[in-house]
Amino acid sequence: MRIVVTGGAGFLGSHLTDRLLAEGHSVVIVDNLITGSKDNLAHIIDDPRIEFILADISEPIVVPGPVEFVFNFASPASPDDFRNYPIPVMKVGGVGTLHALGLAKAKGAKFMMASTSEVYGDPTISPQPETYWGNVNPIGPRAVYDEAKRYSEALTMAYRNSHGLDTRIARFFNTFGPRMRLNDGRVVPNFVKQALTGEPLTIYGDGSQTRSFGYVSDLIEGVVRLSKSDYQEPVNLGSQEERTILEFAKAVIAATDSKSEIVFLPALVDDPKQRRPDTTRAKTYLDWEPKVSLEVGLAETIEYFRKKLADG
Repeated sequence: MRIVVTGGAGFLGSHLTDRLLAEGHSVVIVDNLITGSKDNLAHIIDDPRIEFILADISEPIVVPGPVEFVFNFASPASPDDFRNYPIPVMKVGGVGTLHALGLAKAKGAKFMMASTSEVYGDPTISPQPETYWGNVNPIGPRAVYDEAKRYSEALTMAYRNSHGLDTRIARFFNTFGPRMRLNDGRVVPNFVKQALTGEPLTIYGDGSQTRSFGYVSDLIEGVVRLSKSDYQEPVNLGSQEERTILEFAKAVIAATDSKSEIVFLPALVDDPKQRRPDTTRAKTYLDWEPKVSLEVGLAETIEYFRKKLADG
């Protein structure tokens, strides 16, 4: 197939592109590089099956020729991005998703929306099933991302219901691995960089908040299985291995053999207290569950960041 991946130069988008090429497809990457990087594509950019279009999907998208599938993975996705690019985050989730859906409709292509566990906000139940409507502050510091993704899901369903578009919605929980940005403000790169450079690991709050960290290869496997399935309701993709942030900080220190200390800073506003997916749908409809342990995935990620720091 000829497939469009918006945000294809980003962390998840570049890994998805690798997998699609491995399966024999051609890929058109659309990215404005606001948070993505061509470094993530350096190993494949000369592949004749790759086309790169430098563009912001918040503007109308032009992709000549046939397209069989559109994966909409474009969006800044870290807390720092929410502060630095609040309007672009909302535009790419709203207008950008509208343009990506319009492209899929015009081409008669299937469509997948890359959504997030952030649609659940600070959840009042755990684990979070796809039927949970969430607990989101619509005007808080994370709202630009939370609400943009909730809106993008509503748009996707509207195109399915009104136009018969063949759509999928994947809700990603905390995902980590090589090609994450070193300074993007998320907990994994923050802790790994601090540990490798001997800086204190900074925890916001008391560290009792939990996350379920899933490795990128597992998540991409879930994405591919969902794309090949007939299931059109939202599907959670993430690890069941729930850890407190304090436990995770200690795991990073141990894995890096670091002498870093742990320091505690004031809690962030609207920081979710729990994150753990109910993955019943993924198991039932995709025969999917994570395979890579936190320890194995962390070793791969640390090695990537160690090299990035050495290269400057």
